[in-house]
Amino acid sequence: MLEAVVNDPEEKRRGIALIAHPHPQFGGTLENKVVYTLAKSFFELGYVTLRPNFRGAGKSQGSYDEGKGETQDMLVVAEYAKDQFGDLPLALAGFSFGAFVQSRVIKQLPAEKLVLVAPAVERFDVGGVPANTLVIHGDRDDVVPLAAVLAWAQQQELRVMVVSGAGHFFHGRLPQLKQIVFDSCRY
Repeated sequence: MLEAVVNDPEEKRRGIALIAHPHPQFGGTLENKVVYTLAKSFFELGYVTLRPNFRGAGKSQGSYDEGKGETQDMLVVAEYAKDQFGDLPLALAGFSFGAFVQSRVIKQLPAEKLVLVAPAVERFDVGGVPANTLVIHGDRDDVVPLAAVLAWAQQQELRVMVVSGAGHFFHGRLPQLKQIVFDSCRY
């Protein structure tokens, strides 16, 4: 059983957004403020948002599985969302470890949008992603160096939106993060 928070805009429903949290062994949960900000952005755009806790986090059963099981968790949540809300366009978003997980999910589940915030490219094998992926990173990230993300993105000719003054957790920069996601995903 997976714990999740679901927010449904009901009559404004235009899609489903699955939001993945940071590393559960370092305190990452669905309550993370970056994850909440991503969900809020998508909700305001008319998406049903689902923020699950990965296995072993919060009230979700199971234990950490190095991204393999967490990928399966997101696929289960996607199936649930489709059953509950119909075959709506899908957006995937993830923060740090959650970005790594979503980079795996998109290989098995087509999505119209992929948003990766501070993807943990040095800690995990974050592979290739679609060309229209939105990558957002802080220039003061002390967990995942900006240079590492730029090098990863350059290999794929991806754009990276750099948030000036933002560290890994976007302290004091959440409004800018929200606006970037809102502006980039509203169409």
